[in-house]
Amino acid sequence: MFFKNKSSNQSKDKFNDAPKGKVIAFLNQKGGVGKTTMCFNSAHALREKGHRVLCIDMDPQANLSLLFDVDLSETNGASIHHLMVNSVRELKSLHTPNLISDVLVKGDVDLIPACQDLSGFELTMAPINGPRQLILRRFLEKNDLLSKYDYILLDCPPTLGLLVINSVCAVDGVIVPFRPDDFSKKGLLHFYEMLEDVEDMGIVNSPKILAHIPNLVDNRRKQEELDLEEIRSVIIDKLGEDRLLEPFYNRAQLVKSQASRKSVYDYGSKEFKPLHQQFSKIADVIETLNH
Repeated sequence: MFFKNKSSNQSKDKFNDAPKGKVIAFLNQKGGVGKTTMCFNSAHALREKGHRVLCIDMDPQANLSLLFDVDLSETNGASIHHLMVNSVRELKSLHTPNLISDVLVKGDVDLIPACQDLSGFELTMAPINGPRQLILRRFLEKNDLLSKYDYILLDCPPTLGLLVINSVCAVDGVIVPFRPDDFSKKGLLHFYEMLEDVEDMGIVNSPKILAHIPNLVDNRRKQEELDLEEIRSVIIDKLGEDRLLEPFYNRAQLVKSQASRKSVYDYGSKEFKPLHQQFSKIADVIETLNH
């Protein structure tokens, strides 16, 4: 598969000197759990704390780009896909004239958007001989993004394919939003196995699991409470500690901000204050990577 690399020890040594910036992935192989919303608002929570933040949309569905209200005509149709392809010397015949300055969308939180072309990423990278799982990591380093930003947040697709492997190999920490149900419990076990596979590659260290976030929780359903406790047990069994944050319920305010393509911090009314506090706690957890 794409895990094998004969020069793994040499590659691992190359990445020992960690730059200042930290990279965090919002990841779950199951769709519909709110990864994009969590990534978007956590990025703005970090910005509220005064940090320089970049989001990278790694999902071909480009929902994060949509939340940022980005039209790809602003980047002449170019996205993170084109930038990663351009960063691979072996794919010179596929290179486009796009520079990172052409694709980076500046704002309170900066964004490198995605496009549908990302769905062909695995096929595009199939011919190269180098370690395909390190393409994103090397792109970040070549463009010195880790010294330009305090935090880089990745919104990952709901798969365990090459895009996710690239994301995991590029990050310092992982945040896992999930719905409290039986499917999530099984999905978490597959997720932990994938992280073990990354560690076994010997190229990079497995990232730290910073937190699990129960999302879209309906507190009227007793079964969700039971599923949540079972998932907590799985987390403690695997990690040795409870890294489960306070649940996010089906709040109308979160739906409203998402529909308006705004962060919860764009609203100052008192009904948004609990969401401010919850996302601020996620930002606090992310900041622990610097301690």
